[in-house]
Amino acid sequence: MQFTAQQVAFMLQGRIEGDPNVTVSTVAKIEEATKGCLCFVANPKYEEYIYDTQASVVLVNDSFVAEKPVTTTLIRTKDAYSSFALLLEKYQEITSKSGKTGIEQPSFVAPTAKIGNNVYIGAFTYIDDNAVIGDNTHIYPGCFIGRNAAVGENSTIFAGVKIYNECKVGSKVTIHSGTVLGSDGFGFAPQTDGTYKKMPQTGNVVVEDSVEIGANTVIDRATMGSTIIRSGVKMDNLIQIAHNVEIGSHTAIAAQTGVSGSTKVGQYCVIGGQAGLVGHIQIADGTKINAQSGVSKTVTVKNSLLNGTPAFDYKNSLKSQAIFRNLPDLQQRVTKLEETIQELTALLVAQTEASKK
Repeated sequence: MQFTAQQVAFMLQGRIEGDPNVTVSTVAKIEEATKGCLCFVANPKYEEYIYDTQASVVLVNDSFVAEKPVTTTLIRTKDAYSSFALLLEKYQEITSKSGKTGIEQPSFVAPTAKIGNNVYIGAFTYIDDNAVIGDNTHIYPGCFIGRNAAVGENSTIFAGVKIYNECKVGSKVTIHSGTVLGSDGFGFAPQTDGTYKKMPQTGNVVVEDSVEIGANTVIDRATMGSTIIRSGVKMDNLIQIAHNVEIGSHTAIAAQTGVSGSTKVGQYCVIGGQAGLVGHIQIADGTKINAQSGVSKTVTVKNSLLNGTPAFDYKNSLKSQAIFRNLPDLQQRVTKLEETIQELTALLVAQTEASKK
């Protein structure tokens, strides 16, 4: 499917510089683009490619200033990165939808399950009693949807996802392969003889609308009540969310992060990769946690920037790291100062003794 630069600019409310009738049919990175490609430049270090690119159309920020002549057609927008993301979303809708509907065989759909209109259920999928699947939802092969579980409208559940009994998934949700929703939380009571008694996990997982969950992520069911992923949350691959956690709306979490039980993360937070949050704490709205940080206490100030283990104020942590790197040199300087003080002290004592004579 082809689009003209004029059509793309209209969709993005952008401003054209160049040929409005040039057509594009695919997207590409600017350093690899050929004729018919659309790409974008938001990071200044990629601006050098604009002058030689073969791309037919390039999205740029309004602030872009060309240092040399540009032969390609430019579309200026307030935010080229976000504009390109919107186009990729539309492009993916056109190119990646299977277009399939119906139930492939072999599969099992319980007689009491409720399946909406235009639903696709891939082969080797198991839909248990009283499960509900909303209209226009795609469930790819090898999935499990448990008893009384629900998946809303226009959602995409990729191959091999397991949604345990009683768990609820909203509309326009994307869950990537290998993810498990509703596995038991890590609840074991230590006994006097040194063994552990399992605490029954009787709650569920609730995933609200417009959430995306990466591959091989695990979200544990609550001991009681619900583990909740609020609307608009974006989660990377390989994330562990423990029982009774709540992730606030529009929070983004990078890969290999772990959030321990009963912790509440606020709205619009950003958590870097391999970060760890202990249990039973609260993270204020807008908090940003740097990669590999360990958060061990509640964060009460909104829009805090945290770094390190234990995590504390980002700028102060960088100053501390700089001091830490200089410790060997500082140690040598302190040792020399101590030696100098000892020499001066000995000299002063000698002078004092000499003056007494």
